[in-house]
Amino acid sequence: MREGGQELGGTFPLGPRRVHRTGYGAMQLAGDGIFGPPRDRDEALRVLRSAVDAGVDHIDTAQFYGAGTVNELIREALYPYPDGLAIVSKVAARHGADGSLLRFDEPHQLRQGIEENLATLGVSSLAAVNLRMTDRSAAPDSRFDAQLAALVTAREEGLIEGVGLSNVSRRQLLRAVAQTEIVCVQNLFNLADQRSMDVLMECAQRNIAFVPFCPLGWPGEVRHRILGNPAVVAPAARLGAAPAQIALCWLLDLAPNILLIPGTRTRAHLAENLAATGTGLDDAARAELRRHFPTPSI
Repeated sequence: MREGGQELGGTFPLGPRRVHRTGYGAMQLAGDGIFGPPRDRDEALRVLRSAVDAGVDHIDTAQFYGAGTVNELIREALYPYPDGLAIVSKVAARHGADGSLLRFDEPHQLRQGIEENLATLGVSSLAAVNLRMTDRSAAPDSRFDAQLAALVTAREEGLIEGVGLSNVSRRQLLRAVAQTEIVCVQNLFNLADQRSMDVLMECAQRNIAFVPFCPLGWPGEVRHRILGNPAVVAPAARLGAAPAQIALCWLLDLAPNILLIPGTRTRAHLAENLAATGTGLDDAARAELRRHFPTPSI
């Protein structure tokens, strides 16, 4: 157990707010393929309520999760929202009628996406909205600048409190911070995929929240590479923790600006994820994890 028993891993700034370092990612509440309604609607509502009851004050969502279904669940479960709850969304994508994920990232479409989030969630403002890049290497700078400007305008008009980025390179992050304040960056990052280490370190230097998505890896083979790896399983057994708790604790231990948003469809897994903040890595566990999951040179 960490000294002081910091609730949900302590806190870190998210724009003008300060939130617990362990939040909740709502993506898994959608149906398979992030499309359509959840497998168990009643359990989805209970998961959301249990998260807030446990002290979660940061929920990550998107209008395109379940084609609006997930935002509707959040509203049904939690409205009127408790004071201090930061709801963060993302724009630049939407689902086609067949469930395929399509780009929706022209500046006027980004504005539409923000307004759809607000309407479905029943709020007048969001804590932050992330500009989700489809391909971090393909977008011309002028296009990126125009997309960013659309979010800045929304912030100036009070529709969002902060501008965030998702799936960006360090170069794009630096281009963005040269134009406006960035409150969070959400990139793929976990033990098995540390390619965004340079982005994480840049965020840490600038006191920007870094929010890793898929913190336990993508479902399937990649997730097994983490949760089934002896370097994770052995410390978990020795410390009386689940492998997922070790993987999440590694992230909390890595940098103080990391905000976790592990997602789940069940209350049992929710409780396990939130309990990761009470799992302290010892030096032996850290050394074992470094050997099996070496940090890339920057």
